[in-house]
Amino acid sequence: MNAHVTVNGNAIKSTAPDTAGACNAPVVTFERGQREVFCGLTSIVWLHRKIQDAFFLVVGSRTCAHLVQSAAGVMIFAEPRFATAIIDERDLAGLADIDDELDRVVTRLLDRRPEIKLLFLVGSCPSEVIKLDLKRAAQRLSKIHTPKVRILNYSGSGIETTFTQGEDACLATLAAELPATATNAPPSLLVVGALPDVVEDQFRRLFEDLGIGPVAFLPARTANQQPAVGPDTRFLLAQPFLGDTARALENRGGKRIEAPFPFGEEGTTLWLEAAARVWNVPDDRFQRVTAPRRERARRAVERHRERLGGRSIFFFPDSQLEPPLARFLARELGMVVIEIGTPYLNRQHLDQELALLPHGTSIVEGQDVEAQIDRCRAARPDIVVCGLGLANPLEAEGLTTKWSIELLFSPVHGYEQAGDLAELFARPLDRRARLEV
Repeated sequence: MNAHVTVNGNAIKSTAPDTAGACNAPVVTFERGQREVFCGLTSIVWLHRKIQDAFFLVVGSRTCAHLVQSAAGVMIFAEPRFATAIIDERDLAGLADIDDELDRVVTRLLDRRPEIKLLFLVGSCPSEVIKLDLKRAAQRLSKIHTPKVRILNYSGSGIETTFTQGEDACLATLAAELPATATNAPPSLLVVGALPDVVEDQFRRLFEDLGIGPVAFLPARTANQQPAVGPDTRFLLAQPFLGDTARALENRGGKRIEAPFPFGEEGTTLWLEAAARVWNVPDDRFQRVTAPRRERARRAVERHRERLGGRSIFFFPDSQLEPPLARFLARELGMVVIEIGTPYLNRQHLDQELALLPHGTSIVEGQDVEAQIDRCRAARPDIVVCGLGLANPLEAEGLTTKWSIELLFSPVHGYEQAGDLAELFARPLDRRARLEV
């Protein structure tokens, strides 16, 4: 079946097949127009908390510095593990050699912060516009500071990207630098995606109880714990936006395990089942290990079903988490999904998610923000999931909004967080009810 595509408000037929491949495949349209998304620098907020001895040095403007600091909600004197090397008028005018300036900043930073073991030079819109070669700069600086510090680079630019792609770019760079597994190494599992430590520990215990392993996580918590990868590596994606990272791991010989994503009881179970099949885990063992956790997750989610069941929800494209979250809300909480907007739709990675969506679900890939606002206004959904730039104007029009970026800052994966994930969508309705009293 061919997908129908909309470009600048005009519907055309796509030559690409609908890879969902089921009779209940969602209706996918494609839009291009004005966009409303954060840039990839925002991902530094959760990445710098995850890799405990890494530092993220943004090469950008004062606007870049203000964005990252305000998004992280920390003060400079708190010594966060990120900073901005500001490109100023002297650099742009050619009065200073940018490479020399960058070398000086990095040397001063490493002298002041000797605990840094992994330094990322993060590109931005300004550094890319002036064609600053940060890859070459990272290679040059690595030769100077190795073995004490590894220096890598990736792009956090917001040009034609959305904010979660900052994590994808970072992990893809790491994946290319991971050590190789030993020859004839036993099969190992790699869980890919930055997860809060508490969630990572829960998954590690689950895999251990199931007899799956050895298990490693990318990114690891410290630079010297980064996992090895090779032909015997099987990897599970914990996030749907890691397309470049998946390709980098496959280039190293890793093999992706196809699965839905671990949001809610159902998604987590299917995600674990996919790994269990590869490791030939007996059904009775799988049921014994997961049944108590599944029951706790169901009870935790059920507490919010009365508030959310039957309510309508509209997703603006922002994080690429939209399809699996919509699946969770529709199937486990009984919400009515009006439209799923997503910046990019990787059908290879989301094939199983798309098959689980309700019949006829509307998915819009890309964005024409004015057209989507018009559709949202016409639908008057109970909850709108969107970025910060749209939330306040929509709230002023009487719509109830949920900030999509909060779903990246909060622990939402796995059985133990299923109830918390549901509560994140119930809170806006509770807030609205209190304001109306």
